[in-house]
Amino acid sequence: MKKLFFLTVLILTITVVNAQKQYSYPMPQYTPTEGNLEARKEFQDMKFGMFIHWGIYSVLADGEWVMLLKKIKADNYGRLADFFDPEEFNAEEWVKLAKDAGMKYITITTRHHDSFSMFDTDASDFNIVDATPYGKDPLKELAEACKKEGIKLNFYYSLLDWRRDDYKNGKKGDAAAWTKYVNFMKSQLTELLTNYGEIGCIWFDGHWDQKEADWKYDEIYSLIHKLSPNTLIANNHHIQPIPGDDIQTFERDLPGENHGGYSDGVQVSQLPLESCATMAGKWGYSIYDKKFKSTKKLIHFLVNAAGKNGNLLLNVGPMPNGKIQPEFVKTLGEIGDWTSKYGESIYGTRGNEVKSQTWGTVTKKDNTLYVHVLESTNEPYIFVSGFEGKVKSASLFDGKKIKFKKVKEGLFLYPGEDFDTSIDGIIKLTIR
Repeated sequence: MKKLFFLTVLILTITVVNAQKQYSYPMPQYTPTEGNLEARKEFQDMKFGMFIHWGIYSVLADGEWVMLLKKIKADNYGRLADFFDPEEFNAEEWVKLAKDAGMKYITITTRHHDSFSMFDTDASDFNIVDATPYGKDPLKELAEACKKEGIKLNFYYSLLDWRRDDYKNGKKGDAAAWTKYVNFMKSQLTELLTNYGEIGCIWFDGHWDQKEADWKYDEIYSLIHKLSPNTLIANNHHIQPIPGDDIQTFERDLPGENHGGYSDGVQVSQLPLESCATMAGKWGYSIYDKKFKSTKKLIHFLVNAAGKNGNLLLNVGPMPNGKIQPEFVKTLGEIGDWTSKYGESIYGTRGNEVKSQTWGTVTKKDNTLYVHVLESTNEPYIFVSGFEGKVKSASLFDGKKIKFKKVKEGLFLYPGEDFDTSIDGIIKLTIR
């Protein structure tokens, strides 16, 4: 019987390990610097950021994947650069919009899968300075505006490339071509980390295009750690974190969930967590997109992410003229109204202190718990299942004291008839 038991445990262990998606190539041991660890904490405190997908694909107004989905040949696609002249781009307006919404950092696409670089680079002529009538580097202006307003600037960088021959040939097994492509990426990353001041994070994407490839993360990560030890690394690789990752990302999902289909077999780690999501359907600007998410839904996403100890990176796709479309501006303004009033229940908090509930979630800061009631219970009480702490006092967010009762199974809260849960009813608990 004992042999059968241990055999069963072994089989289950192997099954769990195999179910977790891993990177197959060795990575050097990584010991974060003190500054890196402090940057991780700062990242967790910020909670809310703006994702920006912007490139020449915005000219076609059909999302950032238009080149691949419409099967546009590389030469023809390259002509879009001739029409990309975002004269209405204003970095200060973008940063102010993010800041007023309550966002603490911005992550912008420097090079997406279409190979076009949105910055001044010597590694490729296919960039906004050399290939467009605009002829300027918007990242320079954005870096200056972010520094002025105290917003952390992060850079998204695509690992895959739909246009470059060295990537295509490397994908087919040409080792020399692959080495050339990796060196190209290292050249651009060096530029990004040395020409724009302090960068909070490099946010990689595209690993999933070649799940079994040796992406040379040992070289790429080591370069980043050497050039900028405090810069965090996030990799949207859809696998378990690897040595050198500082942030674990979840695409279109909350940590631990897999509604979007990108996190199958991925377990939540102890790293800082971040969920990225769009305000509509596409990431890049699309004139056809009608799937605009409501202000309430986006606030719920932010709150639920915090309750699961994560951040929300919320995407906008600017138009080809450099403006952010009015639907996004309006919604971000409404989110800003909420964060300006209730931000203390999000910023600087940690989650997973109490498991998520059917009605909402809980965040914690020091000796205060914020009970976020996102859905009405239709009961005269809120029951916090599994709560084990000792409560000193309970009140509504405005300070009005309310009754509570601790039982073995959890905690009963009695907020009263006027408790408003139309967006997020918040109860503050002071714990011993």
